[in-house]
Amino acid sequence: MAQADTDITVVLSEDLDLVEPCMATRSNIGRVVMQNISETLTELDVRGDAGLMPRLAESWEDLGDGSWRFNLRQGVTFSDGSAFDANDVKHSFDRVFSDQITCESARYFADTELTFSVVDDNTIDVKAEPAQPILPLLMSLVTIVPSETPMEFVRDPIGTGPYALSEWTAGQQIVLTRRDDYWGEQPAVTSATYVFRSEPAVRAGMVAAGEADIAPQISEEVADNRDTDFTYPNSETVYLRIDHSVEPMGDIRVRQALNHAIEREAFIGTVLAEGTELATAIVPPTTLGWNPELEPPAYDRDKARELLAAAEADGVNVKAPVEVIARTENFPHVTEVGEAIVQMLNEVGFNASLRMVEVAEHEQYYSKPYPEGRNAQLIMAQHDNSRGDPVFSAYFKYHSDGTQSGISDPKVDELIESATAATGEERAALWSELFAYVQQDIVADALLFHMVGHSRVGTHLDFRPSIATNSQLQLAEIGFK
Repeated sequence: MAQADTDITVVLSEDLDLVEPCMATRSNIGRVVMQNISETLTELDVRGDAGLMPRLAESWEDLGDGSWRFNLRQGVTFSDGSAFDANDVKHSFDRVFSDQITCESARYFADTELTFSVVDDNTIDVKAEPAQPILPLLMSLVTIVPSETPMEFVRDPIGTGPYALSEWTAGQQIVLTRRDDYWGEQPAVTSATYVFRSEPAVRAGMVAAGEADIAPQISEEVADNRDTDFTYPNSETVYLRIDHSVEPMGDIRVRQALNHAIEREAFIGTVLAEGTELATAIVPPTTLGWNPELEPPAYDRDKARELLAAAEADGVNVKAPVEVIARTENFPHVTEVGEAIVQMLNEVGFNASLRMVEVAEHEQYYSKPYPEGRNAQLIMAQHDNSRGDPVFSAYFKYHSDGTQSGISDPKVDELIESATAATGEERAALWSELFAYVQQDIVADALLFHMVGHSRVGTHLDFRPSIATNSQLQLAEIGFK
């Protein structure tokens, strides 16, 4: 247990390989870094209905022609004592898009080119080409670092947030300590120690025993205490990414057969929690442009066999090896889900196998460049979009140039580019059309589930987990009873 009444211990499901601020959109890193160590210019209120809120930018205005002016907060310092100014903003974005470093947050900007012009220390203009009507929202994805930060991953992140990294012992623990010189209101939590345990029951048990204060990711089976356990939509969508360029997945009948072979409803209430929903898009229902007319593919083994037989009759090698590649500890019972899917695929005539891999290896298959000479691979992954707009998902999941795309389709590219540049009802309609097209017309992937999350919180804390907890855990939101 933490030594002081205002110190807490957080137990996470997997060890951190990085504490790099530009990778903070990855959930495991974000729960430690995002808005705790490093802050963004804007912040989306995903807990309530406040919308886009100021953070390091106090205000912003549309100058027209794709340009926006951001008025920066004054009197802010980094944890190393240096002053925050517009040059730090410019450097942070230059770093994200540099070819010398591979930053996760870069993928959310698709093919948008940003030009930063420092007006003065407290003002910066950003021009987007093509124009981005939601550019201020995109500013909530890039954490700001000092202009002296090198173009390489750092082990000692320096940020403007309310906490500083005081210890990182790889494989053991990370400690954040509250800053006395933070520009904003002082949080109640004075320090947070993050430890790592892979088993959900162990994580939950540590909170129950007083060895930890929060376990932000436990399973339904151990979430059995009404006083400490919370269940909520967690904004994650589980799916199988299909690479259309590798036989036999280039044939739409094979992709249709794959979808018909999976009995999605059988997972809910058995290996997956009650409240899990069947997915019809890569984003959750709370997202702009959600298409309510879409339905999950019907479970129909006979239809799957017929489709494979028709494809084989036309010379498609439907017996070519197919690997389902899943990440260990990606979500509760991920191994069981993978094993069941492989069995379902093989029952209709696929030659499928399961490979469980760690985070780093999974990323090699999930993001481009994909390995040469590979067999067909179905990458099982969770995608998080809690930010209300498909622009954070569509480009890198489906565009021909998208980092994690398995397709190359001109109409998809056109729809994504048109929706990204549109506003209002037109924007929503274009996203809705895209969701229908990728699911019904080209069967881009095998969408599976919209997940729910479970967390355990000590009874002495004043904190309620929500959809936001999936991607970040802001210590400043935690109080004491």
